Amino acid sequence: DRLTNERTHRPKQSLWGVVQGAQYEDLRRQATRGLVQLSKQAEAEGKRGFGGFGIGGALEKENLGTIVGWCSDELPENKPRHLLGISEPDDMFTAIEAGADTFDCVAPTRLGRRGGVYTLDGRMNLMGAKFKRDFTGIDEEFGGYVSENYSRAYIHHLLKAKEFLAGTLCTIHNLQFMISLVDNIRKSIDGGYYEAYRDEFMGRYYANKK
Repeated sequence: DRLTNERTHRPKQSLWGVVQGAQYEDLRRQATRGLVQLSKQAEAEGKRGFGGFGIGGALEKENLGTIVGWCSDELPENKPRHLLGISEPDDMFTAIEAGADTFDCVAPTRLGRRGGVYTLDGRMNLMGAKFKRDFTGIDEEFGGYVSENYSRAYIHHLLKAKEFLAGTLCTIHNLQFMISLVDNIRKSIDGGYYEAYRDEFMGRYYANKK
């Protein structure tokens, strides 16, 4: 609030409260209520309050939706909810259904540095020997800058040669894949066909996963 008032020529500052509490419902709800109360108190004093709320801490994958749901029950509808640290498409669908709005995670970049890439048919690792003479793009159906300009074989070569460009290209592809996924989810919600899109995407992405 102070920085916003002092620097009127700059974009407004936004401080977010982050909910902790691990896997415990009572702690999650207590933390959420406390942060909401802090924000309301600041707003009552004429200050900005929290711009939004983050949901962080230890989030077991199998309990992700349940934990986000506990927090969403207590959070105001008029402020965004940001979920920290998710990695796979199924996490995103689960979190969205439980009330999360935005996300972040190191997974797309960490995976990319090791040659791992997302495709419409699931994840694959370009370090594999089978890609040595595979001159197709990473995922030509998905498209994107990397798939349209570099082959799997070339990226495989870069990985084997320990060239940093390999991680850069895989990371660009992974980020574009995730951003496209979120865009499509938003469109499906607006268009009223979210469940159909989710089932189609998930059925294909995880088709080969036991």
